[in-house]
Amino acid sequence: MSDSLPAEDLADLYENAPCGYVSLTPGGRIARLNATLAGWLGRPAAEMLDRPFNHYLSFGGRIAFETHLAPLLRLQGHVGEIALDLLVADGTKIPVIANAAEKRGADGRHLLTRLTMFKAVDRRAYERELVAARTRAEHEALAEHEISVLREQFIAVLGHDLRNPLAALAAGARMLEQEKLSERGSIVIGEMMRSVTRATALIDNVLDFARGRLGGGLTLDRDDRAPLTPVLEQIVSEVRAVAPDRAILADFAIAKPVNCDRARIGQLAGNLISNAVTHGAPGLPIEVKAWTDEDSFVLSVSNGGIPIPAEARARLFHPFFRGAVRRSQHGLGLGLFIVSEIAKAHGGRMDVISNESETRFLFSMPLRSG
Repeated sequence: MSDSLPAEDLADLYENAPCGYVSLTPGGRIARLNATLAGWLGRPAAEMLDRPFNHYLSFGGRIAFETHLAPLLRLQGHVGEIALDLLVADGTKIPVIANAAEKRGADGRHLLTRLTMFKAVDRRAYERELVAARTRAEHEALAEHEISVLREQFIAVLGHDLRNPLAALAAGARMLEQEKLSERGSIVIGEMMRSVTRATALIDNVLDFARGRLGGGLTLDRDDRAPLTPVLEQIVSEVRAVAPDRAILADFAIAKPVNCDRARIGQLAGNLISNAVTHGAPGLPIEVKAWTDEDSFVLSVSNGGIPIPAEARARLFHPFFRGAVRRSQHGLGLGLFIVSEIAKAHGGRMDVISNESETRFLFSMPLRSG
């Protein structure tokens, strides 16, 4: 046997509802309100009858009532979810969400405006916390961005300003090479040129890293009309000059035009060959190969030596990662990161194979862009 529903006391439902009820005259005065609302405001209900409802709203609530709620009621006869602040007898405020509707007679005459109000203390506090959190996050993100930009602009300017004295050193060393020097003098000049070359490569990598992090990315000047082989041959010759004690074998079979930035591909090749000189076994040759197939250009640089551990291979192309290096080896750990960025800019990819036989870096890209 099912339970029968108890009879509801409508008068009690109105007076003690879990929300505030108020009825207003067309002039905005209180015609009736329930005990719940009177209790919220801390005033006797009888005292509030026939008084303007605006008297019990905060200054902001009055503005919202007059400029938003009242006009919308006149236009459409009902309004939903208007935020108001009620003014309590002790001067405190209660945030509420109000819904309002007009009651009209058969002749269309405006008789009453009925408002239902729900406390929104927790909701308004949550909204304020969300706004404050968003504001803090925006300020923190802006501050972090400004610091990051300033830091990387400093790096870029520093790298740019270092080029001039290095260029002067290189020019002076080349002039001295033309002079009649002692054996020791020739050795000193050779070491100077190698140091200048190494410093120039470091600065180039720092500048490219700064450009990438500043959002512009690496710029490319693609051209498939000029041959790529002379560029790679020049890079191999430069590395041989810097590392005369290392055997570097080159084999280039580039039979098709490659739509690329030749200077950037040269930079990629130079970084890979320099990496092989630094990390490869000194007694084993470095092999540099490049070729074109049906629709791709491939560059391979391999060397013998200790294999690269699997955990290190996963981070090889991360900035500032150097792995295990000898104390005599110099660098910032940007060379392979720049290699990866150049490969991505060309729509290509880098692959690494490393085992007991060899370590091989493979760069491949489409012959034509897009």
